[in-house]
Amino acid sequence: MKSSLSSTVAGLLIFLAGAATACTGFAGQHDHFLPVNGTLAMENQIPLNDAGYGVSHFGHGAYMVTDGAYQTLVLVSTAGVVVVDAPPTTGHKLQWAIGNLTSIPVRWFVYSHSHSDHAGGAYLFADNQAHPKVKTIAHENTAAQLVAARDPHRPVPHITFKDRYTLKAGNQTLDLFFPGIGHDLGNIIIYAPKQRILMMVDQIYAGWVPFWNLAASVYVPGWIDAHDRILAYDFDVYLGGHMGGPANRTAVTVQREYVRDLYANCADALNNVDIVPIGTEVLTNNPYNIWAQFAVYLDAVAEVCYNATSAKWLGKLAAQDIFGFSHARTMVSSLRLDYDVLGPNGVQP
Repeated sequence: MKSSLSSTVAGLLIFLAGAATACTGFAGQHDHFLPVNGTLAMENQIPLNDAGYGVSHFGHGAYMVTDGAYQTLVLVSTAGVVVVDAPPTTGHKLQWAIGNLTSIPVRWFVYSHSHSDHAGGAYLFADNQAHPKVKTIAHENTAAQLVAARDPHRPVPHITFKDRYTLKAGNQTLDLFFPGIGHDLGNIIIYAPKQRILMMVDQIYAGWVPFWNLAASVYVPGWIDAHDRILAYDFDVYLGGHMGGPANRTAVTVQREYVRDLYANCADALNNVDIVPIGTEVLTNNPYNIWAQFAVYLDAVAEVCYNATSAKWLGKLAAQDIFGFSHARTMVSSLRLDYDVLGPNGVQP
């Protein structure tokens, strides 16, 4: 599957001329993607009801509500309900789901992080005027982001913390921990020790490769390190905030293996793809255009990495054909900038 250097360069030069390449597994936006059936993604699906949501019950008052694409953790306590995240796509269905689970009112809302695709429905539970008895909790970085956003759909939290916070809600406990900047500036681990549930949103995508560009992470090394941070906990159920049903520890170890393979393949490509023939060919047609030279070189490295990674993971984890090339490009960039893997651009004699 690994392309030769000459064919890689030729394809990338055509790309610069405006034609589409097929290095991501498809030729155009209307083409067919590889099937999800047969991949690990099919192990984590749960059915949705006629109202458009599904519920998983973990015992001891803990539930997950999903619209098939996003997840919310609901914890029912003797003192009130705790809600973690409110995706706007789930919308009012989340309110209906909680109302069908219990008559106990919501008293706490926890932001997993700041991103509006997971928190854009927070105001349905945590608006200060409509829900004055609900306390909102977030990491201090998330609070700063929400202050700056001035988004009425994502109210500024009442309670913030720097490293750890333990929420005591009646007969329930949630431990909140900030492992460091990774996917977002304030993305936290949420752990329910009684139920042995761990939630970290946009970190693990059970059965799938991560979302575009390694989960659109702001700091890739922190996002990579979070895999080990998660596995240090004693948990049975994992909630990643996406893709239907709950997962387990295996989902974390499988994605960690994928990311380690991607890292190794991209590092190998950086150290072995020769920039000289690429640069010569590009600069011959584009005199003095150093950016063009470097862009073609980096895409050549990413394609070699993508092909090597796909040889193992294509058809095993869903969406390697869709997002795998973006992951290779992002990993190549992080290796160069964060890990000092510079290939031919290292310290010169």
